[in-house]
Amino acid sequence: MGSIVSIDNVVKEYHLGKVIVPALRGVSLEVHEGEFISIAGPSGSGKTTLLNLIGCVDTATSGKVEVAGRDTATLTERQRTSLRLDTIGFIFQSFNLVAVLSVFQNVEFPLLLQGRLKAADRKAQVMSLLDQVGLSSHAKHRPSELSGGQRQRVAVARALVTEPKLVLADEPTANLDSATGQNIIDLMKALNQRRGTTFIFSTHDAKVMSHANAIWQLADGKILGKSGPVAGAPIPAEARP
Repeated sequence: MGSIVSIDNVVKEYHLGKVIVPALRGVSLEVHEGEFISIAGPSGSGKTTLLNLIGCVDTATSGKVEVAGRDTATLTERQRTSLRLDTIGFIFQSFNLVAVLSVFQNVEFPLLLQGRLKAADRKAQVMSLLDQVGLSSHAKHRPSELSGGQRQRVAVARALVTEPKLVLADEPTANLDSATGQNIIDLMKALNQRRGTTFIFSTHDAKVMSHANAIWQLADGKILGKSGPVAGAPIPAEARP
């Protein structure tokens, strides 16, 4: 399989008044379809910035960001929105669930934005995902009625309901206890293996990194190197270059 993400000499700078703050300093990396990749590094290393560039939430100051074969800098805002909606799923460390919506409605929301499925088909797809994450019995609950681990599982289901090729997870276990965090990573890994979905997740947790096929180390906005694949977690044949 080919690359689903290609980053070439990317620089990202933020302007705070007259001060220029570099977030990424010439980052290059490539991720192939079906991989389960970790972007590892301490807080402030640029992990979230990198995920935001891949997710078309932000644009690079210079360099090239390609997602699913498309140079994101050449896309219109409408095209970037379409790429985010159709190709990319997001899992945030703060869950980002809509408090006034039920679990079912939170997961259904991306399908409503796409506007392609009839109500019956949306229901079937949502309930299938909720069943996979073990929350079909909680479909009518509000996020406030769930534990942190349950809310993160809802976020995983929401990220996967459109069947994206790529899922970006920003510190997905940061607000969870170690056992619950382990369950979330196991769930993501199982879905990666069953569906072939590419996962890129950021973390500074060594236990989380141990599940990755490969780890890109990031510090001070620079790639220090790539390690892996981790023993016991071989890269699938279809994901190899």
